[in-house]
Amino acid sequence: MPASFMPPRQVRIGDAAAFAGCTPRAIRHYHEIGLLPEPERGGDDRRRYGYEDMIRLLWIRRMADAGIALEDIREAFAEDPADAQGGDGIEAVLESVEGSLAAQEAELRRQRTAVQRMRVEGSRRGLLSDLVTDRLKGLSEGSLRQADLDTLLVTERIFGPLGAAVQATRFVALATHPALREEADRIDAAEEALDDSVAVDDPRVAQVAAERRAFESALHAVIEESGLDEDDDALFEAWETSHLETGDGGENESGSGRVMTVLEATGKMPYDFSPARLRCRELAEGLSVLTEDEGGGNPRLPT
Repeated sequence: MPASFMPPRQVRIGDAAAFAGCTPRAIRHYHEIGLLPEPERGGDDRRRYGYEDMIRLLWIRRMADAGIALEDIREAFAEDPADAQGGDGIEAVLESVEGSLAAQEAELRRQRTAVQRMRVEGSRRGLLSDLVTDRLKGLSEGSLRQADLDTLLVTERIFGPLGAAVQATRFVALATHPALREEADRIDAAEEALDDSVAVDDPRVAQVAAERRAFESALHAVIEESGLDEDDDALFEAWETSHLETGDGGENESGSGRVMTVLEATGKMPYDFSPARLRCRELAEGLSVLTEDEGGGNPRLPT
């Protein structure tokens, strides 16, 4: 090596920092954490850095730039200080860093795939799982409302992809039957009107419950006529088969393997329902149960 490239024999901290490409503050930090031994001080009581110190600084900077944590560098040097500069002392650290970088690359690919999917499906549809968006394919642009997609997002968060995919069947039916959608809006508005000012025994509660039951029966009939219920059956079968293959018997997250009633589902949703509205849902579900043998429908969500 030409003599002009050799560092001075003894240099102050500022010169050492400039040579290594860091700051004096960084060097002081290396001293504090035991990564770089503190050198002897000169007659002016200032640190003097020699050739070995400079080499150590260069190794520290190169390893830090490669993504190795300072604590790991310190441990590597402590494990084999005599041969740390030769590389043997940091082999395990390098292997760990390589694995960490591979994991970060995989996560970045996953995030990029998610962003691309949102761009293709639309920002809101793309937030839903593939199982749910597959149920919505074929619907014309704008046929689903923002509130529909918001509801599916909440449902998927609580009940998982299968619960949201089953609920998507309702929105598909509503999106393709304007008269049914209009009736759904009317019933929803009537339920919302059952606020805290309405007593649970108010006649309007039972009336709206009966209207809800009639609507659910009509919706169920449309779903059957359109064959959407067969799609739901296929969805359940595919779900159970995939879960049996993974060894969990097709059970839900709680391990119960049962379905959840609409009333139970309502209690888990992040909405604030008045006592009157909850009673309305209670009555509507009771009415549906009583008329199941007569062909009435009562939507249920898997837990």
